Amino acid sequence: MKKDTHPEYNFVVLEDSSANYRFLTRSTMKVDATKTTVWEDGETYPVVQLEISNASHPFFTGQMKIIDSAGRVERFNKRYGTRKKAVAKKEPAAKK
Repeated sequence: MKKDTHPEYNFVVLEDSSANYRFLTRSTMKVDATKTTVWEDGETYPVVQLEISNASHPFFTGQMKIIDSAGRVERFNKRYGTRKKAVAKKEPAAKK
């Protein structure tokens, strides 16, 4: 078999800070090695921050929960800009 064809498959801790919920899983995600945590088994694992998980999503919880969305509109406008319709200038009619 060829070497280096498959991504690394390592343990990571996924953390949903809005619900104060964490779980350990394996993933091929590229993680920041500076963000780590010590898990219940005493091992140190990298942490990946989630905006929403099954612990905070209304479909799974059955209740509506307000999630901090500060900056989402600004980030959208920065990325795509505010689109304005171009107003066509009318040329003056020729004098007879």
